[in-house]
Amino acid sequence: MTHSPRPAIRQVTPDDDLARLTALIHAAYAPHARLGLRYWGTHQSVEDTAKRFASGTGLVMVAGDDYVGTATLRPPQPESTVQLYQDPTVWSLCQFCITPQAKGRGYGTQLHAYATELARQAGAQTLALDTAQPAAALIAMYESWGYRVVGECDWRPLTNYTSVLMARSLVETPGDDSIGKPLHRQ
Repeated sequence: MTHSPRPAIRQVTPDDDLARLTALIHAAYAPHARLGLRYWGTHQSVEDTAKRFASGTGLVMVAGDDYVGTATLRPPQPESTVQLYQDPTVWSLCQFCITPQAKGRGYGTQLHAYATELARQAGAQTLALDTAQPAAALIAMYESWGYRVVGECDWRPLTNYTSVLMARSLVETPGDDSIGKPLHRQ
């Protein structure tokens, strides 16, 4: 039995096919749509995909000629309506997804580790994200990666739910047991 090589992770380039990436995002978010959650990723346009990548460092995960994942790592956002995202020490992750055909292979963990290391190298002290409050499985996955719920935000009318804000510390010191504990309250 042969094993396929580990997917490559790299920054989005002008040569990337945004229509294919948008289709990947739609497919990844489709199970949430079937549950009635209107994530932006369930219906965003190709132009929205481009704007979201441009809002930070767009990442793609590629296996051979296939896109298998995507994420956008955003620097601090002084203009955000979410106070946590305004913090100059906080970077955030959005548009994070793995294509349904590639789930269960650890690709999400690999993509997350890559984004986390990029944020750490850029000087981030905290990595944050938000997801739908009813998305218990996603919240549990993020908690397994060291995130803790630290507040709420509401993106309506772009979505149809309240989001939880989650954050994890990227600052590790010897004997520090605060990794993953709440850092900010919204």
